[in-house]
Amino acid sequence: MLFRKGNPSRERFERLAEDVFPSLFGMALRLTRDREDANDLCQEATVRAYEAFDRFDGRNFKAWIMRILTNLYINRYRQRQRVAPASSLEDENAIEPVAAEGEMPDRALFDGLVGEEVEEALAKVPEDFRLAVLLSDVEGMSYEEIAQATNVPVGTVRSRLARGRAILRRELERYAIESGYLRQGTSSE
Repeated sequence: MLFRKGNPSRERFERLAEDVFPSLFGMALRLTRDREDANDLCQEATVRAYEAFDRFDGRNFKAWIMRILTNLYINRYRQRQRVAPASSLEDENAIEPVAAEGEMPDRALFDGLVGEEVEEALAKVPEDFRLAVLLSDVEGMSYEEIAQATNVPVGTVRSRLARGRAILRRELERYAIESGYLRQGTSSE
């Protein structure tokens, strides 16, 4: 059901959506690592949330809409995995145009949110664990909110967080050793 202008439900949805949009877009950008894909994902999540707003229980809008966003992302990811082409761009001698790093506004925005090293380390964390780490450590969501957003039990959230953080710690430690910030054998573990 879509709302008519002047409808209190529509106005409430707009208010709630405006409040969480920066977090929603930030999460979409971290998941997709592409500004255009993040915009598409946010737009689709917002439309789906708007259409389902009459079924929202009223408790935690941010967790509810993050769940919609993450489900959309996971479904897209799974769909791409199923229909992934058998050959790569290199096999077809295709060249993908890429702007210079200084000309990429999404790069500047993302770098402001998460350092390049952390971004690269996060990319190496498996999807379920990365999502839990991002929702907790970047978005500041509680275990219960993450459980609601990802539709898994709180115990699973704790497990995914622990494993995701351990992988991230290993990856960042490796970077620190390779960059000379840390000597081999002086890890924090």
